[in-house]
Amino acid sequence: MNDHPEVPVAPVQAFEPPYYVAVFTAVRTQEQDGYRETDARMEESVKAIPGFLGMDHAQTPGGLGITVGYFRDADALTQWSADTEHRAAQRRGRAEWYESYTLHVAKAERSSGFTRA
Repeated sequence: MNDHPEVPVAPVQAFEPPYYVAVFTAVRTQEQDGYRETDARMEESVKAIPGFLGMDHAQTPGGLGITVGYFRDADALTQWSADTEHRAAQRRGRAEWYESYTLHVAKAERSSGFTRA
């Protein structure tokens, strides 16, 4: 199941380090009423954060979803974590949409990429 059909099949470009990475991995519940709409709203909202660089999404056949957000600095990531709508979506996620999740935040010190020509 692809919840992000409009996203091109390509990873986010490599950025000049340092920058911050938030890795959100989750297993969703069967109850998904309102999830897609909220997810789309959160994607639009995070793009308005100064210092937001982009995000990648992936879903395994077994149901593990992974979203990686890239932020220029810790302030941008903090602004996203404190966003009122984002906080409300997190509460709803814990109450309805997620069986389990983890969040890992790291400072990237190296970045490279490759694209076949």
